[in-house]
Amino acid sequence: MNKKLKVALVGILLVVIGAFLSIPKIVSFGGTLLSGYNASYGVFNAILTVVGITLVISGIFLISAGLKKLTFVLASIIVFVVIFSVGTIFSFLSIEAVSDDVETAEIQIDATDPNAIPVEIPMGSDTKAIANILKDGGLITNPQVFKIVSKLNGFDGKYQAGTHILKKDLELNDIMKVLISKPESVKITIPEGLTYKQIVKKFEDKGIAIEDKFDYAMKYEKYDFDFIKQITNTNNREFILEGYLFPDTYEFAMNPGEKVIINVMLRNFDSKLTKEHYKRAQELGMSMDQIITLASIIEREANSSADRRLVSAVFHKRLKSKEEYLRKLQSCATLQYIFLNREGKVHDQITYEDTTVDDAYNTYLHPGLPPGPICSPGMDSINAALYPDEDTDYMFFIATGDGTTKFTKSYNEHLKAMKQYGLTK
Repeated sequence: MNKKLKVALVGILLVVIGAFLSIPKIVSFGGTLLSGYNASYGVFNAILTVVGITLVISGIFLISAGLKKLTFVLASIIVFVVIFSVGTIFSFLSIEAVSDDVETAEIQIDATDPNAIPVEIPMGSDTKAIANILKDGGLITNPQVFKIVSKLNGFDGKYQAGTHILKKDLELNDIMKVLISKPESVKITIPEGLTYKQIVKKFEDKGIAIEDKFDYAMKYEKYDFDFIKQITNTNNREFILEGYLFPDTYEFAMNPGEKVIINVMLRNFDSKLTKEHYKRAQELGMSMDQIITLASIIEREANSSADRRLVSAVFHKRLKSKEEYLRKLQSCATLQYIFLNREGKVHDQITYEDTTVDDAYNTYLHPGLPPGPICSPGMDSINAALYPDEDTDYMFFIATGDGTTKFTKSYNEHLKAMKQYGLTK
């Protein structure tokens, strides 16, 4: 073996050693980053890489000194392909090991964690917009890398609009997994019988609505439902849609917007009413708005289905009466609605003075139904308003104080019942 060949072989050996010291670490580091995982190069790896690159360069010079130009080029290509292939295999196995570790770890970030950062992804945001949002929030440093990794890992087009909880120093892959999962949401239960203001307070307490914005959305935003078009009596009604925010359990995004909340609740109300309900209202000679108004009073006056149908029967009879004093429904629930709106609380006991309060909703003073609903009734009360108990002669009733209702047929019986339950002297 001549001297030049020996020099070339030494050069090849140096290239091989140098490549094994540097290429796997470089490829592994870059591949790990592009796969969305955090990677730290480390001082030791940096030293080995510098040594490896130095050996590769030295080896190439030795090969160049020992071989002819064409042979050198071919040998360099073969060495590079072999070393790069081996390095890539090692890098791939390394990345797979990292990936497996991350896959088995469930990504859960508590919203109450002091390091938690809520991130709002607007509807229709593409990967570029999301990357910029994350960059502005200090969650990533390079939006371009985020876009590349998102494309490579098939996350593009899968991100969910809404609020997601992240925190700093997450792997890119973890961030993407959070963003393609279901966004944060809030469950809220609105019970039957709440007034509009009480409903708003519920949403405020959950942190997903602001009273002023809710009021604006109730008063001025437009909603496309047939039942709204049938509301003709708007006098003395501050919030035309009060009574139509259907009581139910809802799940909303963290920042849904007041109009969205109202629209969802109105849609729920609309889905509950059938053609038969509207037909029945016409048979009673009433609009659906009048039915809901009556149902709202029934909701606040009775607790059981049977009592609600009897209360409904009493009200229907009195509304049709030729006697004006009987057409005054004298519902304490309407008085409490007035006090709740004016004073923020109900009265422990209704007094004579209370019955004289000047207000359009005072059914002690004004005959017929009040201007609009006094709360959001449930379906049981709506059905009671539509289908009163027809086998009764009752014309009066009082709440006994123990959750039941005392019904009477005449005014004298009514007065006796009031004395019996301590409601009058």
